[in-house]
Amino acid sequence: LGVLFSLFPIASAVISAQSQPDTGGVMVGRLDGAVDPVSARILRGWLSDAHEAGAQHYVHELDTPGGDLESMREMVGDILDSPVPIAVLVTPSGSRAASAGTFLVASAHVAAMSPGTTIGAASPVGAGGEELPETIKAKTTQDVAALLRSIANQRDRNSEALVKTITEASSYSEAEALELDILDLLAINVSDLLDQMDGMEVSVQGSIVTLETGGLAVQRAEVSPVQRVLQFLANPTLVFILIALGAILILLEIFIPGGWVAGILGAGLLILAFLGLGSLPVNWIGLVLIGAGLILFFVELQAPGWGGFGLAGGISFILGGFFLFGDTSVPGLPAPDVRVGYGVLGVTAAFMAASLAGLWYFSRKARGITVVSRESQIIGQVGTVRRTLEPRGTVYAAGELWTAESLSGESIEVGESVVVTDMDGVILTVRKEE
Repeated sequence: LGVLFSLFPIASAVISAQSQPDTGGVMVGRLDGAVDPVSARILRGWLSDAHEAGAQHYVHELDTPGGDLESMREMVGDILDSPVPIAVLVTPSGSRAASAGTFLVASAHVAAMSPGTTIGAASPVGAGGEELPETIKAKTTQDVAALLRSIANQRDRNSEALVKTITEASSYSEAEALELDILDLLAINVSDLLDQMDGMEVSVQGSIVTLETGGLAVQRAEVSPVQRVLQFLANPTLVFILIALGAILILLEIFIPGGWVAGILGAGLLILAFLGLGSLPVNWIGLVLIGAGLILFFVELQAPGWGGFGLAGGISFILGGFFLFGDTSVPGLPAPDVRVGYGVLGVTAAFMAASLAGLWYFSRKARGITVVSRESQIIGQVGTVRRTLEPRGTVYAAGELWTAESLSGESIEVGESVVVTDMDGVILTVRKEE
């Protein structure tokens, strides 16, 4: 696990590696979906590339349902601090800049939307999307409202209308946003946007800059194959399934060795799972529960038994999956639910139970181990009467005190030796030793 944990910084470093386009014109990037750590790193890389390549402008096409608060703050900070003028365009028709997307649009040097798009609905909610208690909601609302107000003042936008997206969960069409001075422009597409931006004056790092966008070459910023893989892996359900499959294959290799194929494949799946964890809001309690479950699985398979450790391990593993994602203590903006679905947890529980049962059977068969029942271990043992059997009393046998009954029904006195002839649950049947 220590080796796998070390992959978190590696994942962060890999995703930030970007290919720099050769452009002195306009770089255009597009990210759809939730605002999360992956999208924040990609945007930071693209802005860095645009600056280093000498791009005069950067246009960001946006369509998002929202996302986590910390990733949004990172992206807003990168936009506000960018030395390259940035335009954010909510496009095409049907797109939205909901929740965290509202902050991204407001922070741009040029804010624009296409016909048929919306912006707003940024009221704080709990980590699971539930309503917050009044006191916590009030504090969180004031915090994010202050951030949006600061952004609006810096970009000379209507702070009152923007703050209503938080305090009243207001949402605006593109026409309403333009009329309320939330937007600068309405544009059908990037080409239309660039035509309208030509000659506009904006403040870039405290200096007034006149935008010259006419006739500039447009270069599309592409998501690299590595970034696409990490985006694909940033899925809580997929990560949980990879952990379950990887763990089963590792246990298979340990208890039924077979040329390291299962072990190598299992390690590979766990590596992919931890790369995905690096891009998701991980609750470490959930990860600890999963680890404890795997340890209990190992103990169950290592020592002969009848499922106690395996059952406890299964419960711990499934609870770990339930608590694995999302910080339940930190409220934020409305965002897609980041958790493992109940159906997936149920199917995984059944799969793990079947897999462990198979491993338990075949590992013992491979090693020639025969599991002896407790009953067969007790029957035939010689014990000593500790409380007179009349006909029921107490005997000491096989290192334990047992409730016992006399086979013949006759009384057997304290101190006499008896032989166990049968066992019914936790009650022994005994006779006098001859």
